[in-house]
Amino acid sequence: MSLDDRKSFYVCSCYYTHNIFLPKFKLHVTYIDDKIFADIWKPIIKNKGCDNEEGFTDVLRVVKTEVERRKSLGRDYLKRKETILKHYTPLHQEIYKLQISFLSLTFLKLVEHSKQKNASMQSLIKLMSTEKGERIYSFPIFTEEFCNSFKEEIEHFENTDLPKGRPNTMNNYGVLMNELGFDDYFITPLRQNYITPLARLLYPDCGGDLLDSHKAFVVKYKIGEDLDLNYHYDNAEVTLNISLTSDFTEGSLYFGGMRHQRGIEEPQRTEYCHKPTYGLIHRGQHMHGALPIADGERYNLIIWMRSSKIRNKLCPMCDNKPQLIKTVGFGDGFTQPENTTVDVCCTL
Repeated sequence: MSLDDRKSFYVCSCYYTHNIFLPKFKLHVTYIDDKIFADIWKPIIKNKGCDNEEGFTDVLRVVKTEVERRKSLGRDYLKRKETILKHYTPLHQEIYKLQISFLSLTFLKLVEHSKQKNASMQSLIKLMSTEKGERIYSFPIFTEEFCNSFKEEIEHFENTDLPKGRPNTMNNYGVLMNELGFDDYFITPLRQNYITPLARLLYPDCGGDLLDSHKAFVVKYKIGEDLDLNYHYDNAEVTLNISLTSDFTEGSLYFGGMRHQRGIEEPQRTEYCHKPTYGLIHRGQHMHGALPIADGERYNLIIWMRSSKIRNKLCPMCDNKPQLIKTVGFGDGFTQPENTTVDVCCTL
């Protein structure tokens, strides 16, 4: 049993109040109660085109529905997972457990190098592609054969009528890896044994040496569904974005500055074009978005990796000392300091 398995994980209470995304207005809002929401957000939303009371009432309904969804997320997740386990027949059962044969030889050499005693950030960077933008790197991770099988598995699941959770508040289409059964024997060993050795050299200041939890999901972009992704930062210390397909056009990622640089002059935005089988690794607080695809379908495996060592000091979503609430699974990656009392709630 790993150290991760023995830990209890938590969310910060701000999960129920902060970073509620309104796609129509491309806006993240907070919600405490109706009056405070109206006082703060009504003028802002009005300036974005919502100029009547009926429209604002609809916005408030959407926000409160999302808050209720978050409160019941843990319970709903457990129900979905149980239903999927009972009724879903995988197309490629063999890919649910990580095997070395799934991994690119180049990636394996990077990991081997990173585990050497004399390895350094500089020596590792020389062996991978440095992308435009600060501390953004790419390298092949999976084989083409594995990516094809993995995409087929995701499509096979999508075509069932089984319940599916949303990857996050900004993506409407995709699959949560923990619900489908990929967490324990695929994503967790990938993070522990292969990604952390790289991250400890690339991002020692962001907790890269102790990435003890994650949230992993597949996102899908397609004409008529999700086309793009608004400018944002991730609820992660380190993010890995792996391109699984090539049958699409446009849809590049773009990067700005770090989250705390907002409000001051940002660096010029840079773009990254997806390459199938390649992973792009960056700091989670690095502001970024996705441009619209023009044709086809784009599938990406996203792994938000968290370090309790870092986030226990300051919640990256509300910038306060986290107020912990007990959860199922990895939650949002917070762990329990000694001699601290918390409220218990089943969420995710």
